[in-house]
Amino acid sequence: MDIYKAVIRPFLFTLVKADPEWLHQQAISSLNLLSEASYHQCARWLNSLLQKSLCLYDTRLEQNLFGLNFPNPLGLAAGFDKDGVGANFWSSFGFGCAELGTVTYHAQPGNPPPRLFRLTLDQAALNRMGFNNAGAAAMAMRLKMLDPQQSRLIPIGINLGKSKITPLETAAADYLESFRLLKNLGDYFVVNVSSPNTPGLRSLQDAAMLSQILEVLQTENMAQKPLFVKIAPDLEWEAIADIIDLAKTYKLAGIIATNTTISREGLKTQIIEKTGKTPQEEAGGISGAPLRQRSTEVIRFIYQKTQGQIPIIGVGGIFTAEDAWEKITAGASLIQVYTGLIYEGPMMVRRTLAGLLTKLEENGLNSISEAVGIGNR
Repeated sequence: MDIYKAVIRPFLFTLVKADPEWLHQQAISSLNLLSEASYHQCARWLNSLLQKSLCLYDTRLEQNLFGLNFPNPLGLAAGFDKDGVGANFWSSFGFGCAELGTVTYHAQPGNPPPRLFRLTLDQAALNRMGFNNAGAAAMAMRLKMLDPQQSRLIPIGINLGKSKITPLETAAADYLESFRLLKNLGDYFVVNVSSPNTPGLRSLQDAAMLSQILEVLQTENMAQKPLFVKIAPDLEWEAIADIIDLAKTYKLAGIIATNTTISREGLKTQIIEKTGKTPQEEAGGISGAPLRQRSTEVIRFIYQKTQGQIPIIGVGGIFTAEDAWEKITAGASLIQVYTGLIYEGPMMVRRTLAGLLTKLEENGLNSISEAVGIGNR
């Protein structure tokens, strides 16, 4: 029995109706305590217990992409660990990689609460957090203190965003300052220009604006760290094609598809209890199951447009092995979860990886890399 789905989730979501942001803060605080006590015997015992319970190792799931070794294709998406608090521990939860952030150059509180809502009927979340984080300097200081052997068991990505106080016309300089502080501390980096919760940010997906950001970052990127751009699911195909061209021009490692959506189409939730308003009346991005189909369509478009030559990290609506398989066979080399983890609990990672191994056997494949994009062939 999965105690999270059978007992913990119904208790927290339905019985006591715990505030989702408060629960998230408690989870991060717990990770922080573990990190601070990482050399203590009890912390090491708990870490070992997590690994035995939640991790699944199989060479068929391994991949080497853009110079990094991934023990499995399932990663933690940006947004969960904004300040890198759990960087030392995400491998113990079974993840094949973890993406920290979104971090901005200037520390910022984000948007006023309430700003995170569960849409349980839709297996979704609505958030308008607004890049709340302690800033790039604080993240750099924290990552420098980590045990490199533990934190580098899996690749660690860093998701970079624009500070709210920075004007759009100087966005490139803002991203550059964050990158300068963190460039030696992450294994790969992501330019986030697709969150709907920072005013004007999505306009940076325009080819002219995005090219300025990529130009300054790649000029600074002497170590040639893999650089990605994360795009919105709401872009038109022509705009996505323009970003693909930029990815080729600036030799990006790949594209992350996709961020949250501003669409409210097909939602079952009528009223958000916390505010008494409909989802249509609330600002913010939707993640989870409603995003599943569109994110897969974007992945498939990018794969077909590039003939599989640009690696894709697929995000959006992954709850099960079937969801993960759909993304991978559409063209994603790696996948990431956030909202699915909230609904399915920590056993989700092991369950999903076991399911992917079953899918490989059913399809007569020897490795997960052989499955990438086969739905397009």
